[in-house]
Amino acid sequence: MKLSFAAPLVVFAAMAGLLFFGLHRDPGLVASPLLDQPLPDFVMSEVRDPDSQLRSDELTGEPALLNVWASWCPPCLAEHPLLMSVTDEVRIFGLNYKDERDDAVQWLDRYGDPYTRSGHDPDGRVALDLGVYGVPETFVIDRNGRIVHKHTGPISVKEWAHTFRPLIQRLKDASD
Repeated sequence: MKLSFAAPLVVFAAMAGLLFFGLHRDPGLVASPLLDQPLPDFVMSEVRDPDSQLRSDELTGEPALLNVWASWCPPCLAEHPLLMSVTDEVRIFGLNYKDERDDAVQWLDRYGDPYTRSGHDPDGRVALDLGVYGVPETFVIDRNGRIVHKHTGPISVKEWAHTFRPLIQRLKDASD
């Protein structure tokens, strides 16, 4: 009889422990099997020019960001001013995820375009190859085209200052 009372307590304690552990984890850090791996090969039409293509090899040569965004995504709009403010620090490429091309172009015209180039991924195939969970997500790519960092969710000013900026600077210094 005592065992029937102990089982729910053990289950409750285990769940409480998991929740407590989860409170101390950074939700923007999501493990990715692609870390330290080459960026998957892709070719996408550009958002603004469907006759022009964005290719994965364009993200090599110097550090770059690949930012997954959509016009229907409120957190993307929240992070957008930060992206606009750092375009002089790093090349930013966009991956427009499961969006209508016209909506994406109107969004960029309205809020500004921080992207060196932005590819259109209407069916999410390229995002799937990258292991994207949702939008926004941002990948830091080194000069050799390797993914060195993945961030899920909007980038805050604090995250830019404490994580992204130092990482990008180290990558630039390593390429000199």
